[in-house]
Amino acid sequence: VPFVSKAVGLPLARIAALCMVGRTLDELGVTEDPWPKHFSVKESVFPFIKFPGVDIVLGPEMRSTGEVMGVDDDFAMAFAKSQIAAGSDLPLEGTIFVSVADPHKEAVVSIARRLTELGYSLVATAGTARVLEHHGIPCRRVRKLQEGRPNVLDLMANDEIALVINTPSGKGARTDEGRIRAAATARGIPCITTIAAARVAVLAIEALRRGELSVSCLQERFPAATSRSAPAASAR
Repeated sequence: VPFVSKAVGLPLARIAALCMVGRTLDELGVTEDPWPKHFSVKESVFPFIKFPGVDIVLGPEMRSTGEVMGVDDDFAMAFAKSQIAAGSDLPLEGTIFVSVADPHKEAVVSIARRLTELGYSLVATAGTARVLEHHGIPCRRVRKLQEGRPNVLDLMANDEIALVINTPSGKGARTDEGRIRAAATARGIPCITTIAAARVAVLAIEALRRGELSVSCLQERFPAATSRSAPAASAR
């Protein structure tokens, strides 16, 4: 409710409370459905940095410690703002580590191709690398953790990785991929764990490259909401 209220410019909890005591929507000035012209993206914030070694893949036991909101007239830029606000800045250059589960290997091809077109270098483990190379996408192979060194943990330790794209085939701090995700988080490297997020991240990177971030406050976007709340405050 707080997020949607900010996204549409209506104090929904207050409106609902007043309706329950007999006020009508017409009396409250709510006469049509709110359809904002901008996009609002919510991003949850988790305290993984406080728990070194914990796998960041979410499960039903997880609880966020807060949330942030990215707002922009362009969806991709709104997503980019949400990542920045959550402390997960998307890199505009560098090397990206790609390692995805078997069901996602074909889906990651178009993402990887676009990243190389944008000038990024790709590093991948053998299974993902074979698929990318089959589709003519250049990438550097790196050993899995169980195969010895150097591996992606060494590359991260040397500040050679700017972004991790890793969809889980398993979960847990003791798995290879869990250790990779935990190490990325500990070093402040953005880590994407779904194909959907990877697709949108590419769009967000393109948006960030096109222009500078714009900043506006909610009161500028919803001046009517500000004036609407003033009489209610005096009435109380």
